[in-house]
Amino acid sequence: MTEHTPAPAALPADPTPGVQALPPAAAPTGPSASPPAPAVAAPPVATGGGGWLGKVAVVLAALAVFAAATMWQRLDRVQEELARRSAEASDHADRARELAERTDAQTQELQARLSVAEIKLSEVSLQRTQLEELMLSVSRSRDDTLVLDIESGVRLAMQQTELTGSVQPLVSALLAADQRISRAAQPRLNPVQRAMGRDIERIKASAVADLPALAAQLDELTRLVDDLPLVNAVPAARGSAKAGSVAVTPAKDTAEANPLRTSSEPDNALDVGVPPTSAAPQVATAWAGLQAQWNRFWAMVVERVTQSTRDLVRVSRIDQPEAVLLAPQQSQYLRENLKLKLLNARLGLLSRQLPGARADMQAVRAALLKYFDPQHAATRRATQTLNEALQTTRSVEMPRPDETLAALAAAAKGR
Repeated sequence: MTEHTPAPAALPADPTPGVQALPPAAAPTGPSASPPAPAVAAPPVATGGGGWLGKVAVVLAALAVFAAATMWQRLDRVQEELARRSAEASDHADRARELAERTDAQTQELQARLSVAEIKLSEVSLQRTQLEELMLSVSRSRDDTLVLDIESGVRLAMQQTELTGSVQPLVSALLAADQRISRAAQPRLNPVQRAMGRDIERIKASAVADLPALAAQLDELTRLVDDLPLVNAVPAARGSAKAGSVAVTPAKDTAEANPLRTSSEPDNALDVGVPPTSAAPQVATAWAGLQAQWNRFWAMVVERVTQSTRDLVRVSRIDQPEAVLLAPQQSQYLRENLKLKLLNARLGLLSRQLPGARADMQAVRAALLKYFDPQHAATRRATQTLNEALQTTRSVEMPRPDETLAALAAAAKGR
C-alpha cells in the first residue's frame, strides 16, 4: 500500500523585480527512494520584501519532507505488519488444514466404529428378544397348558350335554375350570374367569327340556298302547257293570220273597197263644211285600229287554268311517305301528333329532284321535302326554358357553 503526499502549493511570484523564485523540492515517488536531502538555502536576497516568503517556503518544504518521512516509516511498519499477519494466517491455515485432515480421519474411524457398534447392538437386541421370548414361553407354558386343558374339558362337557340333554355336565365342567383358575392365580386369566361366571349364571337360568324324562314318558305310552280302547270296540265295562247289578238283584229278591219269615216275630207265634186279631197286619204286610216284589220283577224284565235291544243296535256319529271299519287283525297292526313310532320318537329325542321325533309324536297323536276312543280316560291321558312332549320339544336348544370359549381363545392368542 503506497500513500501519495500531495505536493506543496507553488509560492506566489515575487513582485520584486530581479529576484527569481526557487522551485520546490521534489517529493519522493517510490518506496526505494532515499529521504530527500535538505534543501540548500537560497542566498539572501538583498531586497527586504521577499525574505519572509522564502522562510515560509523553507518551512513548508521541511514540513513536507517530515510528513513524507513519517508516512514512509508508517508504510514500512504497515508492510511489516501485513507480512507478519500474512505469515501467521498462512501458519494458521496450515494448522487448520492439518487439524481438518486429522478430524476427517478420526471421523471416518468413528463412523467405522459406530457401524461395528450398531451391528453388535442389533445382534445383542436380537439375542435379547430371543431370550425374552424363550423366558416368556417358559414362564407361560404352565398357563398355556391350563388354558388348553380347560378348553378341551369345556368342549367335552358340551358334547356330553348334547348327548344327555342335560346341562349338568357343562355346569360342572365350568365350575371345575373356575376353581382351577382361582388356584392358578394368574392375572391374565381373570377375563376367562369372569366369562365363566356369566356363562354359569346364564346356563342355570335357561329352561332346558329334560329329554330323559320325555323318553321315559314315551316308554310308558308304549306300554299303554295295548290297553287303549278303539272306537269300534264294544263297551265291555258298561256291560259288565249291568251284569253285576243283575246278579245282585236276585239275592235281594230272595231275601224279600218271604216277608213273614223276615219279620221280627218268631215262627211259632201262633203256638204261644197270640190272639187272632194280630194276624191281619201281618197279612197286609205280606201282601204289600208280594206286590213290591212283583213290580220289581217286571221292572227288571223291562230293563233287561231294553238293554239287550240297545246292545243289538247302537246309533253313533261316524266322522271317520275307516276307524269304524277297522278289522281286529288290522287293530293289532295299528297298535304295533304306534309302538314303533313311539320307539322312533324316543330314539330321535336321545339322538337329538328333534324334527323327526316331533313328526313321529304328531303321527301317534293323530292316530290316537282317529282310531281310539277320545272319551276314554287312558286315551285322554296319552293325548295329554303327547301334547306336553310336543310343547316341550318345540324349542330345545342347549345353551353354549360362547363367552368362555372366546375368552379362552383370546388368552391362547396372547401368549
